[in-house]
Amino acid sequence: MVERKSQIERKTGETHVQLEMNIDGEGNSQIETNVPFITHMLELFTKHGHFDLTVDAKGDTEVDDHHTTEDIGICLGQVFNEALGDKKGIRRYGNSFVPMDETLAQVVVDLSNRPHLECRAEFPSQKVGTFDTELVHEFLWKFALEARMNLHVIVHYGQNTHHIIEAIFKAMARALDEAAQHDERVKGVPSTKGML
Repeated sequence: MVERKSQIERKTGETHVQLEMNIDGEGNSQIETNVPFITHMLELFTKHGHFDLTVDAKGDTEVDDHHTTEDIGICLGQVFNEALGDKKGIRRYGNSFVPMDETLAQVVVDLSNRPHLECRAEFPSQKVGTFDTELVHEFLWKFALEARMNLHVIVHYGQNTHHIIEAIFKAMARALDEAAQHDERVKGVPSTKGML
């Protein structure tokens, strides 16, 4: 089997992101960003998706965390899509429920080549530490767009904002791991169109 990995470097006037991902990894991460909450989320995303991920990202956080968070989402989506390759033999769909204390989050994905984000999540707090929680939507949308996937996020219930966001990232990792897995029953691309 061909190793499914990719890397990217994105440098703008606002950020500098270097990112490498192996879809068929062991959950190893080496994440350095100047947005600590995103660092934490990427570490657990990597662990629960059984990916290998290296990220070195710096941005203009003296303004706010927006540009760095957004550009990491863009880069992660691009490498995930490239690493998938021709998508032959993959399951395509993934679904995961993750509880975290009082919270239950569900993420459903379709690696369809049709980007869409449906996010049914409310965050009780506007910040977790110094991180603006509205940036979660920004990250998810850019990730879905660049990975060219349907990404549906449903938080069934929850009270603690940190728990809600963490459950989303864990569920997303597990759903993507399921969708990206090869299934020996799938011949070619899993679509009646013959392409994704």
